[in-house]
Amino acid sequence: MSNHIDLPTPGGWRRIALREPRVWAPHPQPFTSRVVFAAAHVVADPLGDNTPGAPAAVDWDSTLAFRRHLFDHGMGVAEAMDTAQRNMGLDWAAVQQLVRRSAEQARACGARIASGAGTDHRSQLHSLAEVTAAYEEQVAFVESTGSQVVVMASRQLAAIARGAEDYRQVYDAVLRQVAEPVVLHWLGEVFDPHLTGYWGSTDLTTATAAFLDLVREHAEVVDGVKVSLLSAEHERQLRAALPTGVRLYTGDDFHYPELIRGDGTHHSDALLGAFAAIAPAASAALSALDDGDLATYDAEMAATTELSRHIFSAPTAHYKTGIAFTAWLAGHQPGFTMLHGMQSARSLVHLARIFELANRAGLLPDPELAAHRMRLWLQAAGAMR
Repeated sequence: MSNHIDLPTPGGWRRIALREPRVWAPHPQPFTSRVVFAAAHVVADPLGDNTPGAPAAVDWDSTLAFRRHLFDHGMGVAEAMDTAQRNMGLDWAAVQQLVRRSAEQARACGARIASGAGTDHRSQLHSLAEVTAAYEEQVAFVESTGSQVVVMASRQLAAIARGAEDYRQVYDAVLRQVAEPVVLHWLGEVFDPHLTGYWGSTDLTTATAAFLDLVREHAEVVDGVKVSLLSAEHERQLRAALPTGVRLYTGDDFHYPELIRGDGTHHSDALLGAFAAIAPAASAALSALDDGDLATYDAEMAATTELSRHIFSAPTAHYKTGIAFTAWLAGHQPGFTMLHGMQSARSLVHLARIFELANRAGLLPDPELAAHRMRLWLQAAGAMR
């Protein structure tokens, strides 16, 4: 087998050497210094339809095996989130199967799991009462599986709400009924344009004030907030203002090393799609952090940032394609097909760059297999040199 591969780039073809695989130490126990979730993708059944609008056909064996891979590296799993293509191919019937199966597996592995509850199973909602009822239905289902609840942002609420008071009315009703502390998810418009103006304002300061009022009122049932706005400065200010005991789970796939490391007074925990792609390296970094070895933490995290930032580059909503592609290259799934046909959402040059950066970071357990698969993808696209 060749020890190099030729990859297309915006400036032409480039030959890169395949790196010797790094052996990553397993870490099946949770970390002691931070609470960490990886938001996992789902693996599509290659024989399923999975075109836009079709019911989700999932390869359950590969999907669950990927979650065991995350558990083996100390990660909890954030299930049925936007990484799993909520609102982009994962329908409610598949969500229910996914959460139920993953929660059972998490219990068997002694791992932590939190799962998204939203309103996406009801396409036509016309009132705040209907949005509330939809939330309550999904929350009750997630609780019934034994998973922690992540209260996801609702496209339907964003379309109906006329101000902060409407958001407050819905969330007040939902939070008064939860059985255990939940995670509140603030997903920014960079991830989903349908959520522009969430919490009642397009002004970030105003929206943050409304969000904080809600969290303070219900602090006893809010385990944490997951914020995906890709603004490190906003996250630092928000986490310092949270009530004691309420965690900030960073959703910033650009600045997570510094935010998780903290400033000496406050730090962020993590609920990141990026960690699905870089789990072994993130595990090594967090293990070092547990040991107080900040130099190793910094070095391990620094080696992952270029890959993560590339996967989450604009249009950021298509990051799921890069995570599934990385999993395929690493041998965690047999093929590169996605729900909703989303394997076509990134260019060949973009995917080739993922190969290059994953190879550089030592995240390809079998470089020859990864190179073989990359060449197959290039050949199928008619792009062989």
